[in-house]
Amino acid sequence: MSDGTASVTELYRTLDDADVGRKHWLTVFTAGMGFFTDAYDLFIIGTVTVLLTPIFHLSTNQISLLNSASLLASVAGALTFGRLMDRLGRKKMYGVEVTILVVGAVLTAFSWNFASLFVFRLIVGYGVGGDYATSAVITSEYANKRSRGRLVGSVFAMQGLGLLAGPAIASIFLGAGVPTGIAWRLMLGLGAVPAASVIYLRRRIKETPRYSLGVRGDVAAAASTVAWVTGSTPALVNGAAAPRPDAPLRTMDRRRAARVRLTSKPFLLRLIGTAGCWFLMDIAFYGNSVSSPLILKLLEPTGTLLDHTLTSLVIFAVAAFPGYWVAVFLMDRLGRKRIQWQGFAVMAVAFALIWLIPGGSSVVGIFLPLFAISYFFVEFGPNQTTFVYPSEIFPTSVRGTADGISAGAAKVGAFLGALLVPHLLASVGIGGVMGVMAAVSALGVVLTVVALPEPNGQALELASAETCPEDLDAGAVLGGAPGISGNDTPRAATEKLAEVAGG
Repeated sequence: MSDGTASVTELYRTLDDADVGRKHWLTVFTAGMGFFTDAYDLFIIGTVTVLLTPIFHLSTNQISLLNSASLLASVAGALTFGRLMDRLGRKKMYGVEVTILVVGAVLTAFSWNFASLFVFRLIVGYGVGGDYATSAVITSEYANKRSRGRLVGSVFAMQGLGLLAGPAIASIFLGAGVPTGIAWRLMLGLGAVPAASVIYLRRRIKETPRYSLGVRGDVAAAASTVAWVTGSTPALVNGAAAPRPDAPLRTMDRRRAARVRLTSKPFLLRLIGTAGCWFLMDIAFYGNSVSSPLILKLLEPTGTLLDHTLTSLVIFAVAAFPGYWVAVFLMDRLGRKRIQWQGFAVMAVAFALIWLIPGGSSVVGIFLPLFAISYFFVEFGPNQTTFVYPSEIFPTSVRGTADGISAGAAKVGAFLGALLVPHLLASVGIGGVMGVMAAVSALGVVLTVVALPEPNGQALELASAETCPEDLDAGAVLGGAPGISGNDTPRAATEKLAEVAGG
């Protein structure tokens, strides 16, 4: 074994076996505040468009565009930042996306008509998409193997606080009688505050040790970061430089290398699974959430905007918010795959019951409990796991790209949901919308079972099926891998790893 390989082995082992410490939670907080803002900005627009309809004289088409503009722009943000993370590094891109988000949020507060608000919401969405592509990957590459699901899931669970903050702040402004012309600007502008609070922390974050090792081959930088995260200094051998795990691809153009790896077995099926499931989930989640004021207005025509906003707040507080944290608590116990398919399954049943039961879409006492159950299992289900999955099951050199593609596909689904639900409500009503959501959720069950592996409890290098670990002591690095031991030769470990990945 070369000195470099010994160094790599020790670094991976130290990172994988570390206890969760203060630096892990600092990373979670730094990433999570972005998701608090993402949720707040993406969902507050539903209330804002109701307030703006008489001011900007908005048509149904314009309301749909405003509700979905950020989601469409987030597709470009996710694809761009995901690719740039793999080319330039995690550190160089982190903090740029949240700065864009802050600028966009501030500008929306000064919008003067439909066109200006639409453009500024595109800026917000571009930053949001970038945040989706960066935060999960960075947290995953810092995490240990026992708690990776809990750490990455905690980042996304901050979205739950954003979901609560949106209707809570809107209720305060509406209940206090703040003039409409001021209230909507404050609602939008406040989205800049939490994101701005972590720009400095994001720009100061160290390059992830796995990117330093797997892509740059920089043992010294990786060792420094591992020591910073874990508090333990790995024993390096003569400070040797690490060999690149993707050595056979060195002579290829980087674009071609990424394309070959993501379109090869088993990664293409995994990409279809992560992108497809996230696409389906976001159709249901964003379609219902962004349009919740419209849904509740149809359900309770005599209710005021304040009544409907408070109802949304109660649903988020009682059902959605606990679901996020139940998923975090059980992520590393039940596994990602089970949580995802069972969440999709319960969503399908709840939506189908609203659609099929007499009064399910018109009687408050029937609709709200079923709608709340669907929200709980959205969060204790695919809304969490679709975020976690892409950060775990792709190789380091293309992890950002794969995560960006998956997040981009998700936001296409979110865009379609937010764009089409207002029109569907007008044409087929609440029951028809829920029937569509039931079908979407049922497809999610099938795709999860067919396309996705279970990465729970595995070292990231095994979960991601790194294809060329021949320069590494696979038995040590991939400790706990079925059938792989420290006594295996690199070639034997590679062949066993391929069998595991193929299964």
